[in-house]
Order: sequence, then C-alpha cells, then structure tokens
Amino acid sequence: MIEKEFSLRLAQLRNEKGVSARDMSLSIGQNASYINNIENGKALPSMTGFFYICEYLNITPKEFFDTEAKKPEKLRVIMENLKKLDDSQLENISAIIKGLVK
Repeated sequence: MIEKEFSLRLAQLRNEKGVSARDMSLSIGQNASYINNIENGKALPSMTGFFYICEYLNITPKEFFDTEAKKPEKLRVIMENLKKLDDSQLENISAIIKGLVK
C-alpha cells in the first residue's frame, strides 16, 4: 500500500465511523490536525500512532490494509458469530449469501 492509498483508506474508515478528522485526532491524544495531515498526504503516523488509529477504529492492522473489506468491523463480528454455528447452519447462511450476491 502506498502513501496515497493509506490516506484514502484512513479517510474511508473514519467516514464509515461517522467521526470528523478533528474529533478522531483529539480522541487518540493528538493535535487537532493530526488525522487531517495524514489524510492529505502531509504526514504518516508512527507505528505507535498507527496502532492507536486501528484501536480507535476498532479494527486490526490486517483489517486496515484489507482494502476489499469495506466494513471490516462489521465483517469481524459476523465472522466471530459464524464460528459458533454448526455445519447445517453454515450451509444455510452460505445459501443465503449466494442468493444475495447474485
């Protein structure tokens, strides 16, 4: 992932959470323009800063970089629940998903 993609992904995930760049910056203990500077390509977070960003977004670093996952937090919850189902239930869910994506 290049810097531009990083910035776009951060903006996408922040917008999905419905929070302003300023509020997010302040919530993770940074100055008010911290997230805005990252999203505008003026800066990149430190590794520690990146972990704080992921924690705030309630996602893992892996989920941050999985750009195909538009709603990683929701997908993780779904996956956690799917792991609790038996084979028959999983087959039913699979059939429903196949019907939805057609």
